Amino acid sequence: MNLPNIMKHFVLDTFSGAGGFSLGFEKAGCEIVGAIEIDKWASETFAHNHPNAVMLNDDIRNLSDKDLIEAFGERKPTIVLGGPPCQGFSICNKNAGDPKDPRNTLFRDFIRIGSVFEPDILIMENVPNLVKAKTHSEKRVIDIITDELKDIGYFVYSEILQATDYGIPQIRKRLFVTASKKELGRPFPPKTHFVSDGQRNLFPEKLLPSPSLWEAISDLPPLRAGEGSEESDYHAKCRNEYQLQMRGKNRTLFNHKAMNHTKRMTERFSKMSWGESAKDAPEHLRPRRRNSSEISDKAYDQNNRRMYPHRPCHTIPASFYANFVHPYQHRNFTAREGARIQSFPDSFRFMGKPTVVSHKLLAREGRFGERHLCQYNQIGNAVPPMLAHKIAENILRQI
Repeated sequence: MNLPNIMKHFVLDTFSGAGGFSLGFEKAGCEIVGAIEIDKWASETFAHNHPNAVMLNDDIRNLSDKDLIEAFGERKPTIVLGGPPCQGFSICNKNAGDPKDPRNTLFRDFIRIGSVFEPDILIMENVPNLVKAKTHSEKRVIDIITDELKDIGYFVYSEILQATDYGIPQIRKRLFVTASKKELGRPFPPKTHFVSDGQRNLFPEKLLPSPSLWEAISDLPPLRAGEGSEESDYHAKCRNEYQLQMRGKNRTLFNHKAMNHTKRMTERFSKMSWGESAKDAPEHLRPRRRNSSEISDKAYDQNNRRMYPHRPCHTIPASFYANFVHPYQHRNFTAREGARIQSFPDSFRFMGKPTVVSHKLLAREGRFGERHLCQYNQIGNAVPPMLAHKIAENILRQI
C-alpha cells in the first residue's frame, strides 16, 4: 500500500544489480529516478523494469561528481540505496575482510554519493559478516562506515534483518545501515511474520506465519530438466495469498526454464530425499572427478541439496542454480522459482542469459567480455523487494 506522502521521494539505486532494493521503494510510493550498475545484463534488467529511470551502466569509480549531478541533478535524489559488492566480506570467502580486496573500498563511493546529493536517507545493504570485518589496524569496517556517515551530517543506525520475519519464504540475514538527516525513533521495521515450525507463536495477535517454499512456488508449471522457456503460460490458479501477491495481474510467465541435466544427474536427484545433497546419493551416482569417470572423493555438502517443501528455503545465493534441488521435481530451481523465493513479482523480467560459464574459467581464458551477471546471479544478489518495501514504509512514516 502506498503511503500518503506530502513530499515525493526520489530514489537513486547505486550498485543496483537488477533493482530489487529500489523496487520495494517504488511499491511504497517513491519514484525511481536512476541507477548505477557496472554489469551489462543487470543494467538491462533494471532498465527494462524501470523504463523511466536513468541507468548508468558504468563503474561508479569512473563517475565524477559532475557526471553524477548531470545525470541525476534534475530530479535530485532524496533517498540513496546501495549494496556495494560484498564478496570481500563474505563468510564464504577465505580472505574475508581482507582490506586489500578492492571490493572492500567501494562503500566509500556510496558515501561520496551522499556528499554529492545530501539526500534525506541513505541505506546500505551488505552481508552480516561486515560487522566482524576489520582493517589491518584492527578497526571495525562498520565503525569506519558509521563514522564517515556521521561526518557528513547523518544519524546512523545498523541492524541485521531476517527475511522470514517479513513474510519472505527464505532464511536470509542481511545487514542494513541506515543514515538519516533526521533522528529516527524506529530506524528499522518491526517484525510482521514468524516461522511456523511446530512451535507456538508467542504473539499470535501480531504476527502472521511466514510462507514456506512450497507455498511460494507450487502454482508454477511443473517442468522436467530442459523444459520451459523465457515466456510461457500459467496452468494453475493461485493457491494462497503469497502467490496472488506475486502473480498480481501478470498474464505471461517469464524466466521459467529448467536447466539441462544429464540422465545421470536427474537419476541422482531422484534418489535424494528432502534435506539430502549429492553426497547422500548412491555412490555410483555421486559426482565424478573433473575430466574423469572416477567418483570424486570430495563431498560438497552444500551443492544440489533437495529443499524441504514446507519450510522456508535456504538463502538464495548468486550461484543457486547449483545449490538447490526442487522439493518434488528432479531438477534445480528455475530462475523464476528463485525470483519467487526472493519475493520478486512475476511481472519483473530478468534479462541476459539464464546461466553463464564460470567467471573463473572465463578469466583464465581471457574472455573478460563475457563475464556478465546471468539471471540466477542477478536474483541471488538482490535485496528481496518485499523486505525493501517494509523498510521503505517504515522510513517514509518518519521523514
